[in-house]
Amino acid sequence: MKIVINGVDGNFGSSVVEKIETMIDKSSLVLTAPKEEVLKPYRKKGFNVAVANYNNPDQLVEVFSQADKVLIISMPFVGEKRRKAHKNAVEACEKAGVKQVIYTSVISASNPFNPSVENKDHAYTEAIIQNTSLDYIILRNSLFVEAFTSDYLRAVNANEKTIAKNMGEGRVWFISRKDAAYACACALSNQLIHRQILNINGLEPLSYQDFLTIGNEVTGNNITYTRLTDEELYEYFDSINVPRTTDGDFSQSPIQATSEGMVTFGTAVTKGYLDVASSDFVSLCGRKPLSIKYIFEHVEDYLLGDRHPTDE
Repeated sequence: MKIVINGVDGNFGSSVVEKIETMIDKSSLVLTAPKEEVLKPYRKKGFNVAVANYNNPDQLVEVFSQADKVLIISMPFVGEKRRKAHKNAVEACEKAGVKQVIYTSVISASNPFNPSVENKDHAYTEAIIQNTSLDYIILRNSLFVEAFTSDYLRAVNANEKTIAKNMGEGRVWFISRKDAAYACACALSNQLIHRQILNINGLEPLSYQDFLTIGNEVTGNNITYTRLTDEELYEYFDSINVPRTTDGDFSQSPIQATSEGMVTFGTAVTKGYLDVASSDFVSLCGRKPLSIKYIFEHVEDYLLGDRHPTDE
């Protein structure tokens, strides 16, 4: 068996490796990243590694050759650059004779009315995959809770009393990045699922106020929720140097995410596009996802981390 896991230089990819190495022998795994130096620690641990850059299609075909499964983790930027990279990866899978593609998408990706800027890239990639002869499992992840726990602690540490969001009273099935990575590992080790789309949700649907209430109860803080319009939230993020796009400068930003992504996701939440009930995580993984209470009780293990993609 040959299973290729791309993007092990990122937080999500490295977490997938951590989960899957308890399920599948290392000899069956090929770990990739765009640059050699980030693969050295994995090589020392006995993993098979290969340089794979989504902007080098011929290289991808060579690395993916005759793989049973290839994990394509969505790239950490938005727009035409990401769509081109994803298209290169999918086409390389076709040319290389890959049997099945696993792709990490987002909840409601195919809904044409979903206002999230992320939606276009994911819908585009899903459509490309589905219009090939490739077998696939598309994992539509809910919002990662790490972005919200990190923002919560940022506010606490800065002695702020409130957090501004444009999520209204909309509900989200927040999931930990570690649970989503575990779902990836389960999909990679599963031989029974074919040409399916799975919604990878957290334990329960929560409004942002619900999320804060749980966080406050666990930590003893009292952070309140300030409801803003989309434009008001853009102005706030601009004032604290949060870049609007992934091409921006994050050096002065207290948040390692883009305002465009956060604002349009907030709009999607307000309008109910992320309140999609599903038991797919339990069916795939054989257990329930972690609760927000548990995550706050172990919050240092559930933070966003630094942005460190090595793509070009």
